[in-house]
Order: sequence, then structure tokens, then C-alpha cells
Amino acid sequence: MKRLSIQTFTLSALAGAIALAASATAHAEPERVIDVSLPLGPESQQGIGVLKFGEELERLSNGRLVIEPHYDNALGAEREVVEGMGFGIIDAGISSTGPMGGFVDQFMLFDLPYVFENHEHAYAFLDSEHGEYLAQLAEEHMNVKFLAWMENGFRHNTNSVRELNHPDDLEGINHRTQESRVQVDTWEALGANATPMAWTEVYTALQQGVMDSQENPLPTIYDVNFYEVQDYLNMTQHVYSPAPLMMSLDLFNSFGEEDQAIIMEAAQIALPVQREASQELEQRYLGELEELGMTVTHPDLAPFREAARPVIDEWGPTVGKDLVDAAINFEY
Repeated sequence: MKRLSIQTFTLSALAGAIALAASATAHAEPERVIDVSLPLGPESQQGIGVLKFGEELERLSNGRLVIEPHYDNALGAEREVVEGMGFGIIDAGISSTGPMGGFVDQFMLFDLPYVFENHEHAYAFLDSEHGEYLAQLAEEHMNVKFLAWMENGFRHNTNSVRELNHPDDLEGINHRTQESRVQVDTWEALGANATPMAWTEVYTALQQGVMDSQENPLPTIYDVNFYEVQDYLNMTQHVYSPAPLMMSLDLFNSFGEEDQAIIMEAAQIALPVQREASQELEQRYLGELEELGMTVTHPDLAPFREAARPVIDEWGPTVGKDLVDAAINFEY
């Protein structure tokens, strides 16, 4: 009996030690906190994707790797963040591809008007070898690692002047574009007075009347409260806007192979969650923006496509005609 008692005590002590060790591990300080920049807030389509990535990263690494999100451009505007990742002074971030055409011509593909017909078209293209090719270019020329092709979604016009039923309705409207030469040409082809402007300046410019018009996906329009300074929402669907989740290539390469695999797996698990949330938010906010007083217009897109076609013809050789043709004609 004494032997059994000792054995029982030993097993009990061992179980307690294991439980204590597990508890200590669960509450241990992470080995690495990865700062992640976001242009929008935690409830946005970007925030949902990044937070899911962080949740999976922590789970897969048993708490060794965690993220610290920084919302609403707290670490800088998108171009500054992309550059910061390239220089290794910003860990990671999610950004539209708008500023990236200034680094790599092929990324201006996503500034070209009416390339993608719908979400399925865009996803199929980005998840193919063409998306891998663009990600490799980003590594070589921007020193960033693409973790997942997340999205902002299709972009639509808002303005404080009038409904857009035809490109002629853009005449005389001062329109803000991202810092992209292709976008400037697109909106000038459609008839607007186009001016590139950093994202952090847009709301104030619209509020003060310096700009009349801008374009963004619906979740972004809602998240930034553009309905407060814009009366008209026009469903132009002129550009599909990816928002890749990226990491400084130097930082990514500093991890061992196991942690690199964990980072990539976490991003890929988060990807469909983010895309689904983006589409759901788009549908929800269309109704909510109308309830908030915006006049919603669903114009015939054929005249807009026709007016913008010369932009594709002009910029196709710069972006890469084969890449543009592959995107437009991609089977899905």
C-alpha cells in the first residue's frame, strides 16, 4: 500500500507539474511581436483579415509569434509603409497596390480600368502563376514578401456635385486619385480634372471643397465616413483593388524555415476569411450608405468602359501587354 501511495503521489505531482508548465507556456511572453500597419480600422475588411492572420499566427506558433496592429495609417501613408517595409523599418502591413506602380511597372495593372469583371475573375487571376509572378517582382524590386493577396474590393465613385450616369457627367469635377499616373489618365479620359493626393489628406480635401470626388471600395467609403462629405455614390466598378498583406523581406528571411512556413500558413488561412468579409461588407454598406443619405446610382458601364479603353491601349506596353491580356482574358 505504501508503494502505491508513493506512486499515486508521484503521478499526481507529475500531472501538476505538466499543468503548471502548460499554464506558464500559455502565458509566456512572445518571442516576436510583429507590428502591422493598416490604412483602415479594426472593423474594416482589412482589419478583419489582419486580425485573423494574427490569431492564426499565434495559434500555429503556440504563442511565440504575435502581431500588434496599427490602424488608420498610424505608421504612415501607404507609400511610406511600403517603402518602410523595403528598408526594414516597418515589419509588415496591408496596402492597396496604388503606390506600387511607382516601384514596379507591372503593378499598374491594378490601376487600369475595367480589367476584371467580378471577384471570381480577380481571385482566379491572383491565385494563379500571374499572382506568383507579381509577388516575385515585389521581392526583387521592393524588398517585400507577399503573404496573401487580400483585397480592398471593387472601387466606386463618390462626389459632392452630381449623379454619374455617363462619363460626360464628370466634366468639371475635381477628382482625387491615388498616386498613380494611370489613374490620373483614366479619370481625365472619363472627363474629370484628376489630381493625385496622399490618402491621409483626402477627407479634409473633400470636406473643404478642394476636391469634389474620390473613389474607393464601399467598406472603405463607409469606414472613413465619406458619406459625411459626399452626397452621391456611383457604382462605377471601374477598378478592382487588391490589398496584399506584406512583410519586410529582411524580416521574413530572418525567421527560420519552420516559422516562415507558419507565417505563410496563417496568411493563407486568413485569406478566404478576409475576401468573404470584404464582399459581405460591400453588400451591407451599400444599403447603409443609402440610409445615411447618399444618392446611389447604378450607371450603364458600357460608356465608361469605352471612354477608358484608350488608357489600356496607352499603358498596356508599359505594364506588359501579355500580362494585361492575360488578366482581361483569364478563364475562371
